[in-house]
Amino acid sequence: MLDQRTAPYALLLLRLALGGLFLMHFGLKFFVFTPAGTAQFFESLGLPGFSAYLGMGWELIGGIALILGVYARFFAITLIPILVGSIVMVHGAAGFYFNNPNGGWEFPAFWALALTVFALAGDGKFALKPTLRHGG
Repeated sequence: MLDQRTAPYALLLLRLALGGLFLMHFGLKFFVFTPAGTAQFFESLGLPGFSAYLGMGWELIGGIALILGVYARFFAITLIPILVGSIVMVHGAAGFYFNNPNGGWEFPAFWALALTVFALAGDGKFALKPTLRHGG
């Protein structure tokens, strides 16, 4: 059973947390590792360097969209491949636990699951541009 009174607020909190996490990860890549350093890391994984810029841009746009509630369900779904890619390319080989050396896949997998739950459940309260409105 879903509590219709509190569920929109729960989804708001989830939306803000997910969006905030993407902004923090964008900030880490931009301010700490630098865009050029991030591109170099991507190249060390065998990925094209420009994909780092695409990923960083999508983290920034997606994080803002989630926080504001602008087509948030759509952005939640489109951000999942970034996390799956981080598991496949970086964290998967480090084992499950995220506190393992090089960080395991525990956190990005949970983050992707949370995005999926959010996308299935709805935009939440105070979404500026909900993805889908029932009945019109």
